Amino acid sequence: MKRPRHSELENVDLLGIAPIRLAAWEETEGRVTITRPRPTAGGLHGLAELLSFWMSVRRIRLDEVGSFCWKLLDGRRTVGEVAVALRERFGEAVEPAEERAGQFVRVLRYQDMLAYPGWDEVPPGS
Repeated sequence: MKRPRHSELENVDLLGIAPIRLAAWEETEGRVTITRPRPTAGGLHGLAELLSFWMSVRRIRLDEVGSFCWKLLDGRRTVGEVAVALRERFGEAVEPAEERAGQFVRVLRYQDMLAYPGWDEVPPGS
């Protein structure tokens, strides 16, 4: 998936974005396990991504906080709304909630598990 340069997102209020989940996932006993999507890029860059994909972990089991966040990131709720929900559910254990939610979203987007509508290409049906 082609990503905009980070500099284009520097002045964007991440708390106002409602990310869309791209990765397959399942929930077992309250914990979410995400399956990393297979890279789709072509050429030499795509080959490098594919080799990295084969050599890395494909399934990621989230902790309680990550699972809670993931279930809320449905394309309707913004990162800011997720941060508020985190604070209500977990209290001071997740402070600063906005930074924690923002970092969680940035990492998952970098791994092609989330997309920012309006910034990233979103596959039909996502």
